[in-house]
Amino acid sequence: MKKRDIVIGTAAGAAAGLAVRGLVDRQDKFYSAEEVLKNVKNAFKAEGPIDGSWIVMKPEPFSQYAITSDVYRGGITRQQNGELEQFEFLADARTGSVIEVRKL
Repeated sequence: MKKRDIVIGTAAGAAAGLAVRGLVDRQDKFYSAEEVLKNVKNAFKAEGPIDGSWIVMKPEPFSQYAITSDVYRGGITRQQNGELEQFEFLADARTGSVIEVRKL
């Protein structure tokens, strides 16, 4: 074998290993629950003050039709026109994107 073949093989193996490692690492990482709650609170604060908020720190599985993902479940309470309003939200645990907001 020539040195060139060995170098090319080693480089290709290292590149493949790094690519696989990147995919595996990305699958296991969750967005911070505190950061998700902070973003949701900021969005609601744009419409007015909020009275309270909560979030479940551990992601839970969520399925809707053919889509399955891990989500954080949380809620926001605020006063609007003298009435108490409560909202529940679901946010994707891997991206932090809000999937659903429901008024209770």
